[in-house]
Amino acid sequence: VTENRSDLEDLHLYATPREQRFRRFASLEFEGQLYMTPYDFIQAVTNDEPKCAKKWRSLSKQELNQILMETPPVWKGSSKLFRNLNEKGVISYTEYLFLLCILTKPHAGFRIAFNMFDTDGNEMVDKKEFLVLQEIFRKKNEKRERKGDEEKRAMLRLQLYGYHTSTNSVLKTEGEDLVPRSYWDTLRRSTSQALFSDLAERADDISSSLSDTTLLVHFFGKKGKAELNFEDFYRFMDNLQTEVLEIEFLSYSNGMNTISEEDFAHILLRYTNVENTSSYLENMRCRIPEEKGITFDEFRSFFQFLNNLEDFTIAMQMYNFASRSIGQDEFKRAVYVATGVKLSPHLVNTVFKIFDVDRDDQLSYKEFIGIMKDRLNRGFRGYKPIQRYTTFKSCVRKELYSR
Repeated sequence: VTENRSDLEDLHLYATPREQRFRRFASLEFEGQLYMTPYDFIQAVTNDEPKCAKKWRSLSKQELNQILMETPPVWKGSSKLFRNLNEKGVISYTEYLFLLCILTKPHAGFRIAFNMFDTDGNEMVDKKEFLVLQEIFRKKNEKRERKGDEEKRAMLRLQLYGYHTSTNSVLKTEGEDLVPRSYWDTLRRSTSQALFSDLAERADDISSSLSDTTLLVHFFGKKGKAELNFEDFYRFMDNLQTEVLEIEFLSYSNGMNTISEEDFAHILLRYTNVENTSSYLENMRCRIPEEKGITFDEFRSFFQFLNNLEDFTIAMQMYNFASRSIGQDEFKRAVYVATGVKLSPHLVNTVFKIFDVDRDDQLSYKEFIGIMKDRLNRGFRGYKPIQRYTTFKSCVRKELYSR
């Protein structure tokens, strides 16, 4: 375990919420830098707290090399990649932020993300172009650093980025007060300018001073010479979204082909700021007395729609400006027009039964959009446990399966 543990625990006071969450779930340390395993990452986006208290296990160079040697190439990727790797992988802090970005982006955004990395426009992304990500996220973080003990902040940067940095050249000047709201915005605004700044040059220094990670080896091979094409990049992002959704779905389905409508409501409300969640659950129980179940295809289609929420919001705002609520037929049509996703009638009916709090069979902007925007902040906000009320039918179904 890393030395000076008490001093390092104090660094939590200087960390942002995202950094705190990474430090809380990370379980590995190599040459002073913290890493998540693929298992740690899955836990971080599907649970509130680690299942057990984490101690940072120090990796030897030999152990790290063995982990990287066993990393599969990108063409062998699947929607079980992170589960198959389990503890045999290392994910850096900037890669953690990148993976979180992926989880909430629509498929149409995958091409945008690829083009942002492909700074020379040759339809391929190499390791150097990808490492620009490291500098972009580091610079954003340094602009937001909290004031305090410079020595402690330097130790925190070493933990997260693996090297000491000087913030003098990147801190905001007095006139700079416009900071992008998310890491996705930062990536979108900064990567396209990489060739016209010191970032690309800095990436060379990073590449020579930092250790490889599972993601770098997966994308660019053990020698770092391979290049990533769009098809492989798209497949990786789609597989990651699918894998996390499968894990959430399976955690409620207990091996069955469906989850209950009530469990679906639990998952939707899980990361929101809704104060009285029990009223939503009770509202749904009264209005859907007969459980039909939500399939994984329906479950996945809904979260694909949520990743397009910004486009759908525009359609909802048009109804809102006209002082009109939206019925189930209008909702389905607006979802398809804005996002290209088709939701089943049963899924739409379930959503209405959960969020239509005034029971007028209409869904207002306030009733739905605001709550779902919270849900998209998966892993960034604190998780609020919801008391589960199991229906008799769900109880019988799970009891039969357990036999």
